[in-house]
Amino acid sequence: RDTLQITPLGAGQEVGRSCCVLRCRGKTVVCDVGIHPAHQGIASLPFVDELDWSTVDAILVTHFHLDHAGALTYITEKVRWIFNFIKERRSSTVPQDQLQGGKRKTSTDALFTSEDVSASLSSIIAISVHDRVSLCAGVSFVPYHAGHVLGACMFLVDIAGLKILYTGDYSRAEDRHLVSAEVPPVRPNVLIVESTFGVQTLEHGQDKERRLTALVRTIELLLILDEYWTDHPELHDVPIYYASSLARKCMAVYQTQIHAMNRTIRSRFARRDSPFVFKHVTSISRARGWERKLAEGPPCVVLATPAFMQVGASRELLELLAPDPRNGIIITGFSVEGTMARPEEIASSKGTPIPRKLSVDYIPFSAHVDYSQNAEFIELVDADHVVLVHGEQNTMNRLCTAMKARYKNNGKDINIHTPRNLEQLELSFSQDYVAKAVGALTAQYLQEGDAISGLLFSKNDTRMLLDPQDLHPFTGLSACGDLVRWHLEGMFGTVSERFDRDGRLTLRIMDVVDIRHTSEHEMTLEWESSPSNDMIADSTIALIASVDQSPASLQLTALSTPCAHPHATTPNDWRLQRRRVVWFLEAHFGQVTLDAGADAGQDATPNLTIRFDEAIVYIDADRVAVACVNEILKHRVEAVIGMAISTTCSLTDLFVTGAPVPAS
Repeated sequence: RDTLQITPLGAGQEVGRSCCVLRCRGKTVVCDVGIHPAHQGIASLPFVDELDWSTVDAILVTHFHLDHAGALTYITEKVRWIFNFIKERRSSTVPQDQLQGGKRKTSTDALFTSEDVSASLSSIIAISVHDRVSLCAGVSFVPYHAGHVLGACMFLVDIAGLKILYTGDYSRAEDRHLVSAEVPPVRPNVLIVESTFGVQTLEHGQDKERRLTALVRTIELLLILDEYWTDHPELHDVPIYYASSLARKCMAVYQTQIHAMNRTIRSRFARRDSPFVFKHVTSISRARGWERKLAEGPPCVVLATPAFMQVGASRELLELLAPDPRNGIIITGFSVEGTMARPEEIASSKGTPIPRKLSVDYIPFSAHVDYSQNAEFIELVDADHVVLVHGEQNTMNRLCTAMKARYKNNGKDINIHTPRNLEQLELSFSQDYVAKAVGALTAQYLQEGDAISGLLFSKNDTRMLLDPQDLHPFTGLSACGDLVRWHLEGMFGTVSERFDRDGRLTLRIMDVVDIRHTSEHEMTLEWESSPSNDMIADSTIALIASVDQSPASLQLTALSTPCAHPHATTPNDWRLQRRRVVWFLEAHFGQVTLDAGADAGQDATPNLTIRFDEAIVYIDADRVAVACVNEILKHRVEAVIGMAISTTCSLTDLFVTGAPVPAS
């Protein structure tokens, strides 16, 4: 049985700082690393100290909102662990400005600087929807559309065969520009899903648009307001402003990522009718005193961010508009408890109480699923276990109770969990593995219940059972004898062959150790004991014992060509050795000239000449003898030649055949 451990470091019975840790079979994947909008500084982070980040194989980020990605920079630049972040490709153009929200007004609350944000972007790897990505052995994932915002995705993570669907924030309603969330074609074992609105059912379509004057998703709001103003000329004297530098910068992204949007937007662009060129909406210049000019000026509509009104343009406008009953504010997204979006009272940034006389209305125009959409999605996915996150405690518990009652009425059972932050949820699964018998094993006539023996070969989700003699034809893997010899040649150089009295092949190492393959799973080593011979034998045993753990073995056995190693040369191949010695000499002294002489034959070994400043060095390549008037330079050249020979020659050449050394 496989055990999956799920630990929320954030968003466990709360909304904000989403961070979910998945552990299975020694692999660790983290989904989202956000900050809490109601807190500041270190208190806004997930419980990052509860995880050894050096054990994490990858972090998957669903989208660029701060409560899902705001702690990225802190992890990379403050925790200082080097790894790769995975996020959907289309959102990768947005986060640098969005991540600035992790900075606060005071330096004591700042989690990181703008320079840290820029540095963290180099750790992000952007990927495309529906691309299968293998993170490491046994871990892969596929992203799917999640709706919500441009670039948002949900991840179907595969860890050692267990499939976990992590939704992040998602929306099942297709709006004016985005597609709705997809249902993956693969049934997962576990569904980790948001529960933001619990059992609340929201207004949809035109019902809520009739009441709309503000929207948490700025781009969607701009589309709706511009269309409404176009249809109502009596409103043309009322200007619409949006006070969001991020929205202005994102406009270029929206106009280039058309393929990520719904069919209506794509067809309008095909007719050269861009919906993002607005006729009645203006980006306001945030010069000094801009908010007071708006508050004291004629009637207007202003879109301001952030939605929670803790800092920034929305907070500045709230303080100025609150005392006047003619003003009103409409909050359209989910409001986190403890933020100014759910004010018990209004206080200025300096702490001075402000009378709240403006009207406050809530229109649920959120890009999250409501109860009906969430329940339908949970039923369509049909996972063995459902884990609720990203919801307040009471809201999450009501959703859990409602889903259990819904399934019970349909005569079904549901395993639904509501873990708190740092609560470790362990889920066990029994998996049936199917292997296909191939090759010589298929010649046997087997009946149900018969035992069969062979090698089990596994790659990705494919498993084969085969006879050892069919290993190479069906898998491309080589026999262990060739692999052992390759490693021996890499360590010792030339490995000689001979046959013993029983006709068995024997490999001789450095003319000291004999190796015989005496049985299917056994090798025998023989040598004459002495301090130096024992040392060679010990290193041979250690090398053979580590063959199956070497990464080079895996690479080589996947090749169809026989194993070979450049160290396995003939003992007197001095052409190759001379070339290596010349490389060393050129690295130290510059150009080296080869001179074979006028009367030398074709196979004669050329001498080497080095001109170093005004001195000339002659090297006899046959005897490796150095001649030079300058004794200091001569000894230096001899030292370099000795270093080159000891570095490039194999152990066999150095200690058995007696490789030439520089003449004194």
